[in-house]
Amino acid sequence: MKIIQAADYQGMCRKAANILSAQVILFPNSVLGLATGSTPLGVYQQLAEWYRKGDIDFSRVKTVNLDEYRGLAPTHEQSYRNYMNVNFFDKVNIVKENTNTPDGLATDTEAECARYEALISSLGGVDLQLLGIGHNGHIGFNEPDEAFDKITHCVKLNQRTLEANARFFSSMDDVPKYAYSMGIKTIMQARKILLVVNGGDKADILHAALTGPVTPRVPGSILQLHPDVTVVADEKALARFDLV
Repeated sequence: MKIIQAADYQGMCRKAANILSAQVILFPNSVLGLATGSTPLGVYQQLAEWYRKGDIDFSRVKTVNLDEYRGLAPTHEQSYRNYMNVNFFDKVNIVKENTNTPDGLATDTEAECARYEALISSLGGVDLQLLGIGHNGHIGFNEPDEAFDKITHCVKLNQRTLEANARFFSSMDDVPKYAYSMGIKTIMQARKILLVVNGGDKADILHAALTGPVTPRVPGSILQLHPDVTVVADEKALARFDLV
C-alpha cells in the first residue's frame, strides 16, 4: 500500500487526478470505477480542467460507478447518475453509452444486481477503482456488518449514513433508505485501487481501516489485502499516521 500525503484538499485532488490521468493516458481504453460524494468532486474538476486544456482524452474510456440510490430516476437531482453527468461526464469527451451506473428504478432488485455484476465482467473488470471512505468505514455502500457482502447487492443504509446524506435532501424523510452497491469482492477485483480521503473527521476511521484488524465491522479494512492500493489524503486525514 502506498500512502501519499497532500497539504490540503486541493492538493489531494490534484495528486489523485494525476494518478487517474496517467492511467487514461497510458491505457486509453481503461475501465474506470468511479465514486460520488463530496470528496471526489475536486478530482473530477481537475480532470475536466486538464481535458479542456487538451491534456487528456476520455473518448475510449469506459466507466462503472460504485453505487446508486434505489428509487431515484437518473434525472433526479440527487441520483448518482445525475451527479456524474453534472460534475464530470458532461464536461469531458467521454461517450455516454460507455458510462454505467446501477438502475435506481429497477423493479427487480436481484435481477438488477446480477445485471450490473455481469456488466462489469463483460468489460473485463475494473482497471482502476476510485474510492472514498465513510465515517463508519464503508466503501461504496458496503456498511459495517457481520460479514463482507461479496458482489453487487441492494443494501439498507444505516442511520449514520442516512444522516451524512441528509444534507443533500430537503428533509431526512426524502433520503433513500436503500442503495445498490458494488460488493467487497467486486471492488477488490479491481486491478488498482485509489482511495481519496480528506479532513480531520476521517482521521480515526482511516487509521482504523489501514492499520487495524481486517473486519467487516470496518469495511474499508479489506483494502489492506489488496495488492495495489494508493491512498491520497490530506494532512488532517493522516494526522494519526507517522509519515516520514
